[in-house]
Amino acid sequence: MKLRGEQLDANLKRGLATIWLVSGDEPLLTDEACARIRAAAHAQGYDERQSYQSETGFDWKGWLAGFDSLSLFSSRRLIELRLPTGKPGIEGGKTLEAWAGNPPADTVLLVTAPKLDKATLATKWAGALESKGVLLQTAPPPLERLPDWIGERLARHGLKADRETLAWLAARVEGNLLAAHQEIEKLALLLPPGPMDREAVRGAVTDVARYDVADLSESFLKGDAARFCRVLDGLQAEGEALPFVLAVLGGEVRTLYRLAAGLSRGEHLPALMRAARVWDSRQGLVERALQRAGPSKLAWAMRGLSRLDRAAKGLLREDAWDELKQLGLALMNKGKAPAFM
Repeated sequence: MKLRGEQLDANLKRGLATIWLVSGDEPLLTDEACARIRAAAHAQGYDERQSYQSETGFDWKGWLAGFDSLSLFSSRRLIELRLPTGKPGIEGGKTLEAWAGNPPADTVLLVTAPKLDKATLATKWAGALESKGVLLQTAPPPLERLPDWIGERLARHGLKADRETLAWLAARVEGNLLAAHQEIEKLALLLPPGPMDREAVRGAVTDVARYDVADLSESFLKGDAARFCRVLDGLQAEGEALPFVLAVLGGEVRTLYRLAAGLSRGEHLPALMRAARVWDSRQGLVERALQRAGPSKLAWAMRGLSRLDRAAKGLLREDAWDELKQLGLALMNKGKAPAFM
């Protein structure tokens, strides 16, 4: 069975599966999911808990053989196995398949792993665990749902915020759910239940946003100028290497330029997208970004990228961060083209 994180509680109410594979890259969400599974197991008498981590040289055969008999101290046990890379290897995969085919009596297996890619999910061991148990995939809320996510968690503490306050909170903790959780817990301690005073919230919350270069690409393609500037400023403040930022954003610009050039030759956009290896999930964003920028401005941007590359390497005296911001805003039709264009 395959579940999303938000379906876990309802599933646990119907009964506890004896095999779990919990996958996700957001520590807060995976930790909370595992905590709920542990609580459900404990409530059903699985009082003994053993934890293992698969590492180089892990004795898979010995690990499985150790569960042939019941513990002397407990009739039911919860076995936790962490796969740090999400790949147990050939021997580990066969061992997990064997477990799924003949699970030890009175035992719940909880396997945790980072977000599993399609190739890993298609392996025999992952398929065996899913078919005999539950595959739970946790994922952070999309950016547009982050204010609602924060609001739902505040409500658990009896706190209520208006939309403006929730949007402000989301901007402060964007990209860092663990920090968001910590801020919510802090607000619950500092403020009484009920509607929250906006200024009191602003005074209590720390700006803990954490950005990734992928956030910059997403905001650029969406034409979200405010977030684009916020992410770019955040990357600069966090000490991200400008050549790397330029390479990622420059890659998006080059893709748009190639698409525009192909369209000018009379080629069809779907074929151009496939040739440029634009994923299906991004094609809508890329097409709209292409329409905003236009062929002439993209040609200017291509000339500007080489200059920015030299500036990023210290070969020119210009403020490359600021000029990169201007370039992005110009392609989003949110500002004037930089002077070098």
